[in-house]
Amino acid sequence: MNFFFEVEHVIPTGRGGDDDEANLALACRACNLHKSDHLDRHDAEAGAPARLFNPRRDTWEDHFQVDRESCLIIGLTPIGRATIARLRLNSLAQVTAREHWLRLGLFP
Repeated sequence: MNFFFEVEHVIPTGRGGDDDEANLALACRACNLHKSDHLDRHDAEAGAPARLFNPRRDTWEDHFQVDRESCLIIGLTPIGRATIARLRLNSLAQVTAREHWLRLGLFP
């Protein structure tokens, strides 16, 4: 279960990223572990790799929407779908947490 955010490298240091503030973002532990040092993921719908969402340059609403009934995050673009798959944003634990957040008005 996720409780705290941690600082993660948008571009992992092992892939040439640095510790500059512009390359840092907050992520939940589970997302950060699933991302690891990856920069992309195959998007089956597009049939090609797609880069992951970059919170420093991308707008959430351009790539994702939330189905309030199922509490699933829906990918609107290859970037959104690749990010959902790589970070496992619709795992049972994430969806269960999102149900609570939505009910409490904490998400999105």
